[in-house]
Amino acid sequence: MLERRSVRRWAQAVVLGVSLALTACNGGDDDEPGDGAGSPPPLGTIEAPIPAGQVDAAVAKLDALAADIMRRSNIPGMSVAVVKDGRTIYAKGFGVRRLGSPEQVDADTVFQLASMSKSVGATVVAGAVGRGTVSWDTPVVSKLPGFSLSDASTTRRATIGDFYAHRSGLAGGAGDDLETLGYDRQEVLQRLRYTPLHPLRTRYNYTNFGMTVGGEAVAMASGLEWATLSERTLYQPLGMSATSSRYADFMQRSNRATPHVPREGRYQALYQRQPDAQSPAGGVSSSASDIARWMSMVLQKGTYQGQRVVKAEALLPAISPQIVSLPPVDGSPPVDFYGYGFVVTHSPSGRVKIGHSGAFMAGASTSFSMIPSAGIAIVTLTNTAPAGVPEALNASFEDLVEFGEVKRDWLAFWGAERAKLYVVGGSLAGQQPPAQPVAPLGSNAYTGTYANSFYGNAVVEANGNDLVLKMGPGGAEVFALQHWSGNSFAFDLPKEGSAPGERSRIDFRPGASGLSESLQIEAYAEDLAEGVFTKAP
Repeated sequence: MLERRSVRRWAQAVVLGVSLALTACNGGDDDEPGDGAGSPPPLGTIEAPIPAGQVDAAVAKLDALAADIMRRSNIPGMSVAVVKDGRTIYAKGFGVRRLGSPEQVDADTVFQLASMSKSVGATVVAGAVGRGTVSWDTPVVSKLPGFSLSDASTTRRATIGDFYAHRSGLAGGAGDDLETLGYDRQEVLQRLRYTPLHPLRTRYNYTNFGMTVGGEAVAMASGLEWATLSERTLYQPLGMSATSSRYADFMQRSNRATPHVPREGRYQALYQRQPDAQSPAGGVSSSASDIARWMSMVLQKGTYQGQRVVKAEALLPAISPQIVSLPPVDGSPPVDFYGYGFVVTHSPSGRVKIGHSGAFMAGASTSFSMIPSAGIAIVTLTNTAPAGVPEALNASFEDLVEFGEVKRDWLAFWGAERAKLYVVGGSLAGQQPPAQPVAPLGSNAYTGTYANSFYGNAVVEANGNDLVLKMGPGGAEVFALQHWSGNSFAFDLPKEGSAPGERSRIDFRPGASGLSESLQIEAYAEDLAEGVFTKAP
């Protein structure tokens, strides 16, 4: 089975927003997190105060920290901002917006946020909750007429909060492949009714389009489309003039960071991610300066420069634990929770931390982290595919804030964590076809239209002596099939959302007539799905 939840699905979306817990290790010199630390203190138990002047000293070292990480990672560009007690105390850019071009990154350069959008979007929902438009406990189906899931009871009961806490029962990454195939937001949400479910509220499954369901319900209840609701609720009141939840707005910015991916030992600008389909979960673009305003508002319990933006009682549930996202190990307490669009964890000192990371394999990696009890937050935005850079800079800075020194090599740690996203998946990855394969049947045995209620049609056509697979709306995604052996073929997965070299197996299943009656695509056979397509009569 192709383990794309940890490779293509997670990376494409977003993902990477799941764990700030790893930055809460004890900070020893060994490679494993938490070594020698024992059980962490209870959530919210602060062991020692932060000495006067330690925050200023940490900020004073940020230039050197950033320069060192830029040198070691060789990434093109990065932007960083820090807020303290409602005020931006640091905002600076490093490197260039695009390799080969002279334009420098500054604090106002706009980056795609990827899954950091989940936290920003959660505060949009909190704004609607504070106005009484919805509550976190509002059933989604009451605001999205016609929406349904595969289980009638879950459809009736699943709330906006359930979708924002990733506990709706949808499998991890449900819908991501549909977006990759070219389906728009409405079509993806409609097709979620065909995917099997886990029981409601029994497990945490990180799901971009589940959260998008919740955002769409709030937008519908507000009478505005999501991007406009976000503008009126947050971006305009906070003066976030460079921020948008529309891809077209991002592409029109003159001061915009270009995505880069690692290829052939260097970063290259090859792709541009278009995330409108999952805008509530991954479609925000913004600058470090703008995000600093937003972080100040969150730390100030919904106010900015003395003005109320979001009601505190509506915001509090979002930044409070709603479900365990990193289960206990060996009897130790859980260290990671998820609120409504926010990761909630704690540092070795016991201070509560909230934040989120985000990434596109097409070339974006971002992270913010807040320590509310210290009134401090940091955001780091980069224009590269995930390499652990924003998490490493944030963790190093927070070490300086809390302990006066950097406790471990966070770039080495987070770089190793993010390297796991590039492990090529698929049972045929890295293999050569058999030297003496079993001969295939004639092309006419395989050609035809195969249907799957969730993924839509898979059309197999002859192209000379070869076969091609067409999928997505109108068959827009075309994959060349390479014969492997017998009735098995292989095809390379889309380059933008996959680790280089990732491929999928496809197995045709001939019936008594000698013609294929169904096929199974390995890439779509995971978690609760089987990836089987049945030939249309």
